[in-house]
Amino acid sequence: MEDKNRLEIEKQLQLKIIDWEAVVEVSTAHYVFPAMYCNLKRVGFLHYLPQELVNFMEHITNLNRERNKQIITQAKELNTLLLKNNIIPIFLKGTGNLLEGLYEDIGERMIGDIDFLLPKKDCCRAFKILKNDNYYTPETLLNNPPDHRHFPRLVKQENIAAVEIHSKLLISKYDNEFNYIVVKKDCQVISQASVLSYANKLNLTILSIHINDSGFYYKAILLRNAYDVFLLSKKTSAKAAVNSLNTLNHPLNCFLASCYEVFNSVDSLEYNNTTKAAAYLSDFNSQFANPKATHRKHKRIQMYLFLKQILNIIYKCILYKEYRVWLFKRVTDKNWYK
Repeated sequence: MEDKNRLEIEKQLQLKIIDWEAVVEVSTAHYVFPAMYCNLKRVGFLHYLPQELVNFMEHITNLNRERNKQIITQAKELNTLLLKNNIIPIFLKGTGNLLEGLYEDIGERMIGDIDFLLPKKDCCRAFKILKNDNYYTPETLLNNPPDHRHFPRLVKQENIAAVEIHSKLLISKYDNEFNYIVVKKDCQVISQASVLSYANKLNLTILSIHINDSGFYYKAILLRNAYDVFLLSKKTSAKAAVNSLNTLNHPLNCFLASCYEVFNSVDSLEYNNTTKAAAYLSDFNSQFANPKATHRKHKRIQMYLFLKQILNIIYKCILYKEYRVWLFKRVTDKNWYK
């Protein structure tokens, strides 16, 4: 925690006017509840909190720490299995950060799936290898369209996390700029496990929410991703990382600008102060003044993105036979309707 932020936070805590229910609601929605606990504990501020809340935070963080220990073990087993078959996975997102040692306490980061990236030529073979190792997909294979960035999720009965094999980092529109070939060049290898460089980690952390999950349209920030960007900005130049890409520079820079605002102007989160970034920040900050208007706006954006997706599917069905086959199988599958 930055010194100036530590002082500001302590002042607020001493006033005893914090709505802790709201804090819990926001931090859990943004998957930073354990991270908040770990940081408050680190600077000795837990005595300002209600004891019942401290006990609950400690319990959740302990559970998350144990889960992450199992995820690390599972990721290492996957790595060993694939390496034996001459396939080198590059672990992404939270799992990659755990393997690399980004967090002071592994209990800080809440993780869903184990994601790793492979060259396209290895994806089908890796999928079969995992299925032969008792992994299975609980969903139908029809769920993902032919050009989706990852294969269907795989689970294994005795393992805690689902696995996603990625052939792409981003949606197809941006695959040419940020892909396996780009990130493979400067991967880190830690105890035989490959992870992205710090700069590529930072960019993917932003792009996974801003591009893949359409956060850029909503002018949204997920605090879990923002916290990762903050930690990664201590390992590499955030501004240089953002500037390393061309088409994606603007959405990257806007998220970085949002982080700079949220973390109270931390030097390591310095961004390109452009006219476009200033306009984005104006919209970003205005959302908090009128939540009801923001909710209505987000509903309109959601409808726009849904219609855009439908039109894109229709367009691809006209052009590509494999898309027509996928869509026919999907709309005739009873499990999909369920």
